[in-house]
Amino acid sequence: MNQKTYLALAFISTLLGCELLSGQPSHDPTAVTQLKATTPLRPASSQRIVAIGDIHGDLAAAMKALQLAGAVDAKGRWIGGNMIVVQTGDEIDRGDDDRQVIDLFERLRTEAQAAGGSVYPLSGNHEAMNVYLDFRYVTDGSFKDFTENLPSTMAPIPDLPSHQQARAAAFLPGGRYAKILATRPVMLVVGNTAFAHGGIRPEHVKAGIDSMNQEVAAWMSGKSERPSFVKDSKGPLWMRDYSADTPTSEACGMLKETLAALGAKRMVVGHSVQDNGINAACQNQVWRIDVGLSSYYKGKYVQVLDIQGDNVKVLSAPR
Repeated sequence: MNQKTYLALAFISTLLGCELLSGQPSHDPTAVTQLKATTPLRPASSQRIVAIGDIHGDLAAAMKALQLAGAVDAKGRWIGGNMIVVQTGDEIDRGDDDRQVIDLFERLRTEAQAAGGSVYPLSGNHEAMNVYLDFRYVTDGSFKDFTENLPSTMAPIPDLPSHQQARAAAFLPGGRYAKILATRPVMLVVGNTAFAHGGIRPEHVKAGIDSMNQEVAAWMSGKSERPSFVKDSKGPLWMRDYSADTPTSEACGMLKETLAALGAKRMVVGHSVQDNGINAACQNQVWRIDVGLSSYYKGKYVQVLDIQGDNVKVLSAPR
């Protein structure tokens, strides 16, 4: 699809203010405001924070990670009490279970809140890619799931094959799943830990991470154009400065400056697969938690990061 067609469709969906999928009620117009207005979130001292990296369309892997954390039982129901779970984005693409993974975390958000806990899925670059209809990494199985379960009633989108139409309707700005993603921040600070998919730079703090979150939310919900930083290689969805095997001294200096500006002690990022498992760099100021959970990567580990105050440890189990 060319950019002109994409923008026209997004503009039309915004004007209509309607749900793009058959039989689905209009999304709650207050949903975008669910993003917290201030940072950081301040958990009680007794609350555990557990961070989970990239899932990439693998429901079984998501369940294993959540069970390892002690967040859910064998049926996927919340048992984590007042635990805080942060998933650092890229729940989708590369695997067949995109819809089920998103739905799981949405359900857990509600269940956790009722129990005094919280679940915060973030948006990663693959969530953003789907909203601007870049489907290069979508599997046939995931296309089929949307086609069979969420048939589209909108006119065919030019330049897209028929089997991609229902997914496009779901993820186009203003679509049902785009509006779900609109409630998810790109950057988040919980206590003294900052979270992002790719990372946070000093200029993001200066711009205001809450403001940047709201810009993404407005775009995904169909209320504004796409922010330029969404596709920026140095933006919070794509940057890899902190994820190199050995980050440069410049990268570590930038990280230190960012954390000072945020009033945080550490940053947790995904986005770049760590072949040897979760690890820290820059004097433990950044933790890299993408371990290739999805079966697509044939990884060795199911791992999550457990944070309790200043005690940070890796929980690990074989695949």
